[in-house]
Amino acid sequence: MSVSFGDEALAAEASEAVRNLVEEGVPQALSNGDPTLWGPEAEEEARVRLGWLNLPTTSRELLPEIAKLVERARAEGLEHVVLAGMGGSSLAPEVICATADVPLTVLDTTDPGQVRRALADRLQQTILVVSSKSGSTVETDSHRRIYEKAFRDAGIDPADRIVVVTDPGSPLEQLAIESGYPVILADPTVGGRYSALTAFGLVPSALAGADVGRLLDQAAEVGPRLGESEGNPGLELGAALGTAALAGRDKLLLDDSLSEINGLPDWTEQLIAESTGKQGKGILPVVGTDPTDADDEIVAGIDTEGDVQIEGPLGAQFLVWEYATAVAGRLLGINPFDQPNVSESKENTARILQQAGDGPLPTGTPVLVDGPVEVYGDLPEHVKDLPGVLTALLEDIPDRGYLAILAFLDREAAFDVPVPEEASFEEITDIWAAHDPASLQGLLSIRTDRPITFGWGPRYLHSTGQYHKGGPQNGVFLQITGAVENDLEVPGKPYTLGRLQLAQALGDLDALSKRGRPAVRLHLTDREAGVRHLLTAAREV
Repeated sequence: MSVSFGDEALAAEASEAVRNLVEEGVPQALSNGDPTLWGPEAEEEARVRLGWLNLPTTSRELLPEIAKLVERARAEGLEHVVLAGMGGSSLAPEVICATADVPLTVLDTTDPGQVRRALADRLQQTILVVSSKSGSTVETDSHRRIYEKAFRDAGIDPADRIVVVTDPGSPLEQLAIESGYPVILADPTVGGRYSALTAFGLVPSALAGADVGRLLDQAAEVGPRLGESEGNPGLELGAALGTAALAGRDKLLLDDSLSEINGLPDWTEQLIAESTGKQGKGILPVVGTDPTDADDEIVAGIDTEGDVQIEGPLGAQFLVWEYATAVAGRLLGINPFDQPNVSESKENTARILQQAGDGPLPTGTPVLVDGPVEVYGDLPEHVKDLPGVLTALLEDIPDRGYLAILAFLDREAAFDVPVPEEASFEEITDIWAAHDPASLQGLLSIRTDRPITFGWGPRYLHSTGQYHKGGPQNGVFLQITGAVENDLEVPGKPYTLGRLQLAQALGDLDALSKRGRPAVRLHLTDREAGVRHLLTAAREV
């Protein structure tokens, strides 16, 4: 595991920061789990949030229990592994399984289409991992209820198909005991975004076929170096991230284009955004776009060239990035273990659903309609069409700001589009891209030198959502929602998935708008046509 620099100025600044941190005794103190490193206000929480430092050792105790689960699933032919989890409960397993090239279906959505697709896929061979640290995550609770009904309707006992991962004493643990579900308890001294090497990362990954023992070996190999004053990759990376942000380079472009690790930037995005984006400060991770050489950018190359380059296997990457984030938090003067603004959108969602009752949700009136796209929000009077809307948003981005695209849609719908049998891989990719809302990020990125991020809702609420609300207030927000044609009931709840999804979007939009930042919602009255129309409009900007 190594950290090196392609930017000499950054290398010098980071080296100076490392010297200061060593003089302060930070490497040894952090490696020993000292909760005082982030100041008195953070000490109480840090005292119960540093268990991730010991996971390469403590998580080994889980391996025999996990092996029994895997053996049972294989014996029963349960080859379709579905993970119901949000944020820290889903992002690490997704990276682990993608890197190991083993199939895992991740449900971190409230989109009924995406959930229906998973339900329709080999239900008779499905094992569901219900993964929630708090045990009360509304999305995961909804998935559990839907799958319980689906299993029963198919004549399957849910107790034979559902595995629970949660913290000790959570409501989900109690429910699992009452329902007869196998439970694997995670380490309660590890926060969700630091939980890659806990049961949350290991259980679904092992069931899918990944070698999780090897991940722990990789982390264990680098672990001793994190207490050292020299050759400490976590210290060097944290110093680079922290000093760059303090100098105004607070947009962190994550590039893994040459890495054999698949998707690590998506996991790193949550870790850094949720850990640092608070008190008007923070580091904004940017995934999926090219550098623009703006003076507030820093490029982190994962096994790839960059201003700072991080090379090493996945298990070690997890631990080093976590350590680096804790170091960066100290330099920024924030608590890297809390998420004070995450609950705001959750509370707004609950309020909207309660106040609406059985009636329509408070969507408001569109300020303009362009084909299959309704536009909601405050816009200049001269804006009369969708290209004008996108142009206005780009023009609203402050000098050191960013645009966030937040799509409450089915992130796999583009792959359902029919393709010609004789089509080449490149042609198939082009067809998918033409129907994928995520393509909007690239189309708009080439029209500005400001960073543009893309997040799937409600997934981003458990990730960059903290930064958007608690970090520097220089964001501009484009939210996308869509009409639901085939909704899905949530058993035992007074709402459908589609209604919950829209309420989540409206709840977060309310939280963003109250901060006085430009925020526009596009509603696709026909999802497929709306996406095509939106991408066409972006090309006209």
